[in-house]
Amino acid sequence: MSWVLGVDSGGSGLRFALGSTASDGSAGVTTVATTASTEPMRTGPSGIDAGQLLDRLLPAVDALLVDADAGPGDLSAVAIGAAGMATLGDGLRAVLPAALERSLGVRRLALAADAVTAYAGALGQRPGAVVAAGTGMIALGTDLTRWQRADGWGHLLGDCGGGAWIGRAGLEAAMRAYDGRRGGSPALLSRMEAVFGPAPGLPGLLYPRTDRPAVLASFAPEVARCAAGDPIAESIVSTAARYIAEAAAAVCPPSGACEVALTGGLFGLGDPLLVPLRAELAGQLPHATTVSAAADPLGGALLIAGALATDALRLPHDARLLNVLTEQDG
Repeated sequence: MSWVLGVDSGGSGLRFALGSTASDGSAGVTTVATTASTEPMRTGPSGIDAGQLLDRLLPAVDALLVDADAGPGDLSAVAIGAAGMATLGDGLRAVLPAALERSLGVRRLALAADAVTAYAGALGQRPGAVVAAGTGMIALGTDLTRWQRADGWGHLLGDCGGGAWIGRAGLEAAMRAYDGRRGGSPALLSRMEAVFGPAPGLPGLLYPRTDRPAVLASFAPEVARCAAGDPIAESIVSTAARYIAEAAAAVCPPSGACEVALTGGLFGLGDPLLVPLRAELAGQLPHATTVSAAADPLGGALLIAGALATDALRLPHDARLLNVLTEQDG
């Protein structure tokens, strides 16, 4: 048996899972203990702050290992999934391998985009596609030879159909109604003023915020609730479903059957989103089967760590999406 660590880093902080795996990988990974840090990760000139991540990771690992009656030298592999890894992970890729080898004796390390750990949690190491949707939206697929990505470009350039996109479209429709312009929704205007106050004050509340995507996404449930009786809200949610299905279609392996897993908080909106999304997926991906995600991104990180420890990692390596360092790499 060996010990492995999975880490999930997102906007709301860090989560850690310690697991054990059989030496031949036959039994998969068993989660032994978990812990979390709620301090959001900072970014700087080199991207995600590697020093801050280490300051949170090392004490958490020490505590988990002590509770498991193990020591740092017993840790065989670590997999870290981080939001922004693909575009903001240069600092982590430069600092973490040497730092973790020095501090924990770990020479098997995977640094993954959070979409990859979401994929691994949802589908394991099978070919297919995963849509991860919350505040943002990204689709990731693989035939186990390479990754195919669609969207995930942030709320200004993309994330089409995600929570911030739905919320912003709903707020725009509310402001149109306030102005008396075509395409306005009195129902959404009423909900906007109930949540944020009088319409003229919304720009002053929204624009100075550094967490604008999250604020926009907080209005998405209101749009979904209005969709049953308001054609503007219904159109917004239906368009979001179309965009999500388009992203899934763009990343599904082109040959053979394709499993598509949906993961993330956005799908908690329920039938207002899921009913049109199922129809869009059936139309755009008739050869695909929608499946439930087996585990969350932290479970995906732990699965990758376990596979790395037992030389069983089949997911494709990629310099930015899934960067893997092993003892053979030196």
